[in-house]
Amino acid sequence: MSLNALEVKNLTKRIKGRNIVDNVSFSVEKGEIFGLLGPNGAGKTTIIRMIVSLINRTNGSVVINDYNLDNNFSEAMSSLGAIVENPEFYKYMSGYKNLKHYARMAREPIAEARFNEVIKLVGLENAIHQKVKTYSLGMRQRLGVAQALLHKPAILILDEPTNGLDPQGIREFRDYLHLLASQGISVLVSSHLLSEMQLMCHRFAIIEKGKLIHISKMDETVSEEEVRVREVTFELAEVEKAVDLLKGSEIKVEVVSTKDRELVVKLEKESIPLFNKMLVDNHIAVYGIYVVKATLEDRFLEITNQKREEEIK
Repeated sequence: MSLNALEVKNLTKRIKGRNIVDNVSFSVEKGEIFGLLGPNGAGKTTIIRMIVSLINRTNGSVVINDYNLDNNFSEAMSSLGAIVENPEFYKYMSGYKNLKHYARMAREPIAEARFNEVIKLVGLENAIHQKVKTYSLGMRQRLGVAQALLHKPAILILDEPTNGLDPQGIREFRDYLHLLASQGISVLVSSHLLSEMQLMCHRFAIIEKGKLIHISKMDETVSEEEVRVREVTFELAEVEKAVDLLKGSEIKVEVVSTKDRELVVKLEKESIPLFNKMLVDNHIAVYGIYVVKATLEDRFLEITNQKREEEIK
């Protein structure tokens, strides 16, 4: 048995002679939340649509829970659950009846205990017998997850699942995904909301113009060691004098803002002690140095900008 719930190799989609998705390869480990990041139009949804067989692949292979999509289609598809767009339900029926209706299409009968288990998992016990037309968007999203989980898939695939959710709904949805992962269910999720993906995912890949340009663990990517340029706040006695010093300095520093006794700058990690020494040597009292914690957005912009610079060269 493989340690991966999903393996994608050399996935390519060509339309009118142009590669919309270009030779993309990655894997999702069992019990892992894996994110596909990238701007709108980068190819994330196309990748997901090929994985769930909504569109044909030009090239490449997809293996789901050890089943190759080309050789064992039924087994592979039975091993995944997916929400590719906003989940649609019969609004005049209750959430429970919607789940029952969906279950009739399953390859094998679904026990009543499984319905109760999934309903409890997504936190809809008190609303499951209400009509779906009374549900909030967040509740419909959770009902969609319940539907996708009924047949006990090895991996759950979600395309922009938090679109339209309010902050409370996003947080609840994130908590549900973490709970699923703790139970051994893998999750592949695509989004352009970097701050949310930082809180949600264990690993992620960046997709740009149909190509995979970076893949790594989330905690490694947003660590302080990884980010070259960072934002630093210096608490000083004489801010204006410090700004004047920068004009003739060889240290590469970008002033972000000045306020009272605070000077906020962007500079490389190695330049922080050099800048501090310059201030002290010029008799400017330094009361504090505060490094703003690196975010996924910082790292995302750094990686994509580096890629564009390489392409220009």
